[in-house]
Amino acid sequence: QVQLVESGGGLVQAGGSLRLSCAASERTVGAHTLAWYRQAPGKQRELVATINAGGATNYAGSVKGRFTISRDTAKTTVYLQMDSLKPEDTAVYYCYLNTYYDDRHYWGQGTKVTVTS
Repeated sequence: QVQLVESGGGLVQAGGSLRLSCAASERTVGAHTLAWYRQAPGKQRELVATINAGGATNYAGSVKGRFTISRDTAKTTVYLQMDSLKPEDTAVYYCYLNTYYDDRHYWGQGTKVTVTS
C-alpha cells in the first residue's frame, strides 16, 4: 500500500513562489501517472499537472508557464514548483498516483496553499 505525503504548502504573497513535495513510501514501478490536483474553497477538485513514467508532462491552462512538475531519479518524490503565484491559486493541493499495472489509485492528504493579494 503506497502512502503519499505532501509538504511545502503555506502562506505566500502574490508573485511569490512555493515548491510542493510529495513523498511516496516506495518506488513506483511500471506504467504510472503522478499528478497534482487542487481544490479551492467552493470549487471542484481540478487537475493541475501530470507526469508519467516516461517523464512526459501536462499542465492545466491556468498554470501553464508558471508551474513545473518534476520527479526525482529515485522515483520516490514528485515536486510542483509554483512561481508567479496568484490569489486564484489558493487551494488545498493533493498528490495523486495511478499505477496502471494494477489499476490502483492513491491520494495524499493534501497541503494548503494560500496566496494573498
